[in-house]
Amino acid sequence: MDMATPHISAEKGDFAKTVLMPGDPLRAKFIAETFLTDAVEVNHTRGILGYTGLYKGKRVSVMASGMGIPAIGIYSWELFNFYDVDNIIRIGSAGSYTDSAKLFDTVLATGAVSESNYARVQSGNDHDITFPSEELNDKLRASAKKQGIKLIEGNIHSSDVFYRQPSDAKPTYWELLRDERGCLCVEMESFALFANAEALGKNAACLLTISDSFVSPEITTAEQRQKSFTDMMKVALGAEY
Repeated sequence: MDMATPHISAEKGDFAKTVLMPGDPLRAKFIAETFLTDAVEVNHTRGILGYTGLYKGKRVSVMASGMGIPAIGIYSWELFNFYDVDNIIRIGSAGSYTDSAKLFDTVLATGAVSESNYARVQSGNDHDITFPSEELNDKLRASAKKQGIKLIEGNIHSSDVFYRQPSDAKPTYWELLRDERGCLCVEMESFALFANAEALGKNAACLLTISDSFVSPEITTAEQRQKSFTDMMKVALGAEY
């Protein structure tokens, strides 16, 4: 049965109940080729690659979200609403706001703080923080514990802006988010993902790997971000959905 949307070319049933969602299409391809068996490409519209396969006999899908709140807002909504997906786990990179989250550390988001209007416009939710599914987070915690992988937990910042104009204000915007809202790091998608899951009665979570830092000069390369974030992937894939 055909079930294409304007953004996804897959058919009904092509996606598993759980979808891992990196931002980068090439990372989705890498995960499918590296971790899944019998992986089949189910989407390539607009270059947003999606695959469904098996991980240790368990059916799972992986599809890119693209960058930013509007992009993941579209893709996660369509997966939840039109393709009967129950769980979406964002797996992405983030910039650290604190010395406690170091390069390559794995962060489990307990809330996503944002200046975005997405949730207010989408469903009338006028709060500046959205939350993941606690049930899904518990499953990720159990997966990490079983595999001996350390998780750092806390709020994250989902920013609408990547290039921010310099400011003489003290403290800076990111320091306020760190100190007043407890944000460990910054990314650009989870606020919308959590808002969609709440609106539709679905489950969403976010695992992030620290790729660069506001408090350290260290930074990862594009190839490292694509291929080396294996702890995050193992936690997501190892959970009992």
